[in-house]
Amino acid sequence: MNAGLTDQVALLLSRAQRTITEPAARATLALAAQRLAEPLRVAIAGKVKAGKSTLLNAMVGEELAPTDAGECTRIVTWYQDGPRYRATAHLPDGQAEQRPFDRADGAVRIALGRPADEIDHLTVEVPSRRLRQHTLIDTPGLASLSADVSLRTMSFLEADAERAAETDAVVYLLRHMHSSDLRFLEAFHGDDLVYGTPVNAVGVLSRADEIGACRLDAMEAAGRVASRYQGDERLRRLCPVVVPVAGLLASGAATLREGEYATLARIAAAPERDAVDLLLTADRFTATGGPAGQVERRRALDRMGLFGVRMSVRLIRDGAVSSATDLSRELTARSGLDRLRDTLTAQFVGRSQVLKARSALAALDTVLRGRAGDRAAYELAVAAEQIRASAHEFVEVRLLHLLRSGRLPGRDDQHAEMARLLGGDGTSPAQRLGLPADAQPWQLAAEAERSLRRWQQVAEHPLTGRELGTAARAVARTCEGLLSTLP
Repeated sequence: MNAGLTDQVALLLSRAQRTITEPAARATLALAAQRLAEPLRVAIAGKVKAGKSTLLNAMVGEELAPTDAGECTRIVTWYQDGPRYRATAHLPDGQAEQRPFDRADGAVRIALGRPADEIDHLTVEVPSRRLRQHTLIDTPGLASLSADVSLRTMSFLEADAERAAETDAVVYLLRHMHSSDLRFLEAFHGDDLVYGTPVNAVGVLSRADEIGACRLDAMEAAGRVASRYQGDERLRRLCPVVVPVAGLLASGAATLREGEYATLARIAAAPERDAVDLLLTADRFTATGGPAGQVERRRALDRMGLFGVRMSVRLIRDGAVSSATDLSRELTARSGLDRLRDTLTAQFVGRSQVLKARSALAALDTVLRGRAGDRAAYELAVAAEQIRASAHEFVEVRLLHLLRSGRLPGRDDQHAEMARLLGGDGTSPAQRLGLPADAQPWQLAAEAERSLRRWQQVAEHPLTGRELGTAARAVARTCEGLLSTLP
């Protein structure tokens, strides 16, 4: 289904480029067409000190983004797959400059060569398998003491009458839910489907281990808080999924070194009373004396936090892990990073083509605005609206939005099944049909047949209201699409 949508949008953009003669408009359309073939653009946003750069490093599995308060953290920075490491500064006038860089504690440190406010954005190319799926964009912190820094993020992420948003989706980091978080998400979504939809936003309860005071059960406590946020009607309408993640632990686990494992193993091998006393507070852990060297202990604390150190010592002492590889895998799972990756795959990667098509159509809209009376522009706008109205992928996204904002009639069990079939829990046939990932094709087909009959009956029932009937027919169309893909 998605390939057909992409083809339709690409053909429409090609037609627009043949019709419109202004160089600036043609350049915008060319970039929109190019965007269809690129990886999905996912921005990481949140308030200052929310842990954006740390989470980005964890997601890539490499220490790339600087986590200090240097000049580069004031600039929107794109991290994308490339054949070699390269840093480029893009200026407001469209020029680009290759910039020298070095590595400081792993992070890419770029020599800007000019003040940060003279740079529009930076691009860092990295040979990375994970960045082939989606380009990650690190944004300056919102609610910064410097209004200019916050403005950079807002102007980059918001769509307006002059331009479409440059990002397809956003991972928004929350520490405590404030009204300013809701205002940002409302601004990002803009005009419902034209500029955004709740399908392209995932919330992360960041620094989740700190919510439970870095106790061993901290992530369970964070999970309860995330569930409470996810149940909030205002937030669910804008960001339906909230995942707790201990970003520092995730980053440290993804890049764990043998020497760090050896340090933690020495602490775990110490007498239990000495280890417990050492792990009581961060100050005690880095004090002089005790097992392993003070410098090594401080390094371990900086890399994975007190929660990560406590969890590592427990896992090693209990015999649950016996190598750096084992510990890295266990800590990654316990940090919440695996769940976040699964969520991004379900929410973003599975819908990457429809999200990119939405962005491309939004770029076309910006070109066509202000062309009242232009017959060719009117026909292009009509064609774009026909794609939005008829392409089933857009219909599914609209229905998910109605479901999650509580604007669609029906029973709770109907809503849950509709959301699942429409791809709210993932877009693979098994996820849509609520079956295990290893379900056989005949099992998928049988369940799709049952679902199709059920929703056809809802659509045709004389007591079904108009809105629910329209939604039921769309769900039935989804079931038909699933059947057409199965042998």
